[in-house]
Amino acid sequence: QVQLLESGGAPVQAGGSLRLSCAASRLPLSNPGMGWFRQAPGEEREFVAAISGGGRSTSYGDSVKGRFSISRENAKNMVYLQMNSLKPEDTGVYYCAARGQWTLAITIPEYRYWGQGTQVTVSS
Repeated sequence: QVQLLESGGAPVQAGGSLRLSCAASRLPLSNPGMGWFRQAPGEEREFVAAISGGGRSTSYGDSVKGRFSISRENAKNMVYLQMNSLKPEDTGVYYCAARGQWTLAITIPEYRYWGQGTQVTVSS
């Protein structure tokens, strides 16, 4: 079965950096569009970043533009989220998601597979 395994979440102070990783396995489509979403306590899950199958196209949520960067290594079936200048409002569970198509997408219904999430906690 499809598996998306996130790692790299941790407590960090405001202004710090983290790098999240997502290891994908047994995806039915090689190199699908991938994304990162996050969910804070009591909030809805929101879009953070997305990348196309070839890695040439990316998209970011307004709140993370200029601070976060998504990338991928298709040979390793890995997707990354580099997070810099972290703020307390970046706190939440970060989820990796995979599409059934090669193009990127920014809405939840467009993703077919989801990981279990990794916790990021930013303290002020």
